[in-house]
Amino acid sequence: MAEILILNAEREAYAIAQIRSTMTVGELMAFLDEFDEDTPVYLSHDNGYTYGGVRADSFGIYEKEEEE
Repeated sequence: MAEILILNAEREAYAIAQIRSTMTVGELMAFLDEFDEDTPVYLSHDNGYTYGGVRADSFGIYEKEEEE
């Protein structure tokens, strides 16, 4: 059986500032380094009720507002 990687997407908050913790790019890269580079990655929504793929256009880059 071929391995696949599923990222369980969770709704935690209404604003980014409300998220308790998240991985950095470096942490994510280190985690993914454990997998074969041809391992497909999928998103799981609603406890596996629906699924989605991850593509380059799935990412958005935004500027973080400075805290006062």
